[in-house]
Amino acid sequence: MRKSSSVPAESESAVPHDTSRGRTNPHPPRPAARTGGGAPARAGQPRAGQPHGGKPRAAEPRPPRAARPARARHSGSALWASDPHALGGYTLLGRLGEGGQGVVYLGQDEDGALVTVKLLRGGVAAGQRARSRFVKEAEAARRVEGRHTARVLDADVTGDRPYIVSEYVEGPSLQQVVEDRGPLPEPRLQKVALRTAAALAAIHRAEIVHRDFKPGNVLLGPDGAKVIDFGIARTADATPVTTGPVGTPAYMAPEQIEDEPVGPAADVFAWGATLVFAATGRPPFGTGPSAAVMRRVTSRPPDLGELDGPLRELAARCLDKNPAARPSARQLVRALRDGQAPAPKPRPKRIPRYRWRMMLALAFVVTAGFALGVLF
Repeated sequence: MRKSSSVPAESESAVPHDTSRGRTNPHPPRPAARTGGGAPARAGQPRAGQPHGGKPRAAEPRPPRAARPARARHSGSALWASDPHALGGYTLLGRLGEGGQGVVYLGQDEDGALVTVKLLRGGVAAGQRARSRFVKEAEAARRVEGRHTARVLDADVTGDRPYIVSEYVEGPSLQQVVEDRGPLPEPRLQKVALRTAAALAAIHRAEIVHRDFKPGNVLLGPDGAKVIDFGIARTADATPVTTGPVGTPAYMAPEQIEDEPVGPAADVFAWGATLVFAATGRPPFGTGPSAAVMRRVTSRPPDLGELDGPLRELAARCLDKNPAARPSARQLVRALRDGQAPAPKPRPKRIPRYRWRMMLALAFVVTAGFALGVLF
């Protein structure tokens, strides 16, 4: 009587829910072929696998293997010990990112489709202000309709662990692509510019301001560029979902840095900065410490590098220091489709408040320096 043997299961550190791993082989393993041991074949005697006469026998065709189920591929990291393994009806497969408001996971619904799950940090312990912000984010994100934004699919903001479920876009970010492969070629740059401008137009139609538009929030999926994380802005009643300056310094508009009222024009400024990065490989106001970058955003002209043609003019218009002089996202879409820049807006005569503050602060510093020089 022959004893049954089983193949040991592989490590469970592989991609979760991969049913093709860790199986038990119902057939005993075949003996391994010898590579040098045993007695040599006698002269005139055929070797194993050869017919009499010494000619090799044609290999018999092997039956095709059963196809294994495709495994989910993502660029995230494994779950931490403190992370939940499921939320509602969604299984969490790994971490995609983490921010000040919460953690973003790669999830899977009951049908096996991949989704993105954003979990509010702190859960039950989160303060009322944080939970209120999260509720507004979910409500705002549900209003956005467009082919070039990641759709919100589900949300639970009343339970012990509030979360938002949105469409999973399989593909690298614009930031990753440019850092790994360099600036985008002209045809692809045009497509990314048009689709991201259309995404901003859809977000603004829903009376939402993104406030953190940047290359890292543009994913280049199989269906083209899509904008994500657009629910952290203002709702229709103009109530900020977040307070204080919000965004990434290299892509923040001057009015964001000066903590002035922020509208759709701030997203247009960030779109222009993102376009320059995609075309040149660097943001228009450089990199470095946040304070230095923000100072250049508010006081220096942008460096447009090798960007040329109609896109250069369009980027320059979007990066105007005065928000009233920038085109709208809808005008950007029309300009990109027609291949020409929109008609320039008349220059506003009124100086924005953040400019007055800068001028007063500069005057104060100069006066104080002069006074100290006279006294000492």
